Amino acid sequence: MSVLTRNNVVLSGVPSAPAMVFAHGFGCDQSMWRFVAPAFEATHRVVLFDHVGAGGSDLGAYDPQRYGSLHGYADDVVQILDALDVGPVVFVGHSVSAMIGVLAAARRPELFDRLVLVGPSPRYVDDDDGGYRGGFSAAEIDELLATMDDNYLGWSAFIAPVIVGNADRPGLGEELTNSFCRTDPAIARRFARTTFLADNRADLAGVTTPALVLQCREDVIAPPEVGRYVHEHLAGSELVLLDAVGHCPNLSAPDQVVEAITAYLARVPSR
Repeated sequence: MSVLTRNNVVLSGVPSAPAMVFAHGFGCDQSMWRFVAPAFEATHRVVLFDHVGAGGSDLGAYDPQRYGSLHGYADDVVQILDALDVGPVVFVGHSVSAMIGVLAAARRPELFDRLVLVGPSPRYVDDDDGGYRGGFSAAEIDELLATMDDNYLGWSAFIAPVIVGNADRPGLGEELTNSFCRTDPAIARRFARTTFLADNRADLAGVTTPALVLQCREDVIAPPEVGRYVHEHLAGSELVLLDAVGHCPNLSAPDQVVEAITAYLARVPSR
């Protein structure tokens, strides 16, 4: 099976234009970009895909050992770009895919022109000794993972509205809940461990690609200080604070996301 089929790669926009790749977060699929990606189809070759185990990807290709680390997902990104023979690309990664993009760009910098990191977090667990606040204590992450193991559907219904925020817009929480529930529970539980137990702080120093960090003013999953940390440890990066709440501005504030990305691409020329 080709990598393009395995990862359910979907192309749109201008075939001859520079490529722009959108990567979704945990428990989601490429549909989470439907309010953002179309805005760039007139100027870019837009590339959407699903991580193995999500959306329309080939579930049979899921290998617990390969995907026990974010490096496995970064390998997939590199394989997709090689198969499409595109690059350097603008890579837009949401949540855990922000770090997946960081790992891929550190490994194959020639494939990446600019990075857009939406709600990135290099480590979700606080590190008191290192003076780092990720947003969760180790005990809280252990409890989160244990609850997923005991009742994944119940966990999804509880946590999705918390992740999205915007309590006055319950439809957003319902959409993320449904997205979580469409994901194979066994794969979701493994991906959650890969995501929430990762520590990619040291990997930031290996990135030479210019980057835009998009941070919501309120985000329980990746608090503002996490966005600042990524910006401060990622050379050549810019930080933009969105006037948005929650961890999914691609759903809750897509116009702000589009505006920030458009302004950044105009301001920071292609290398």
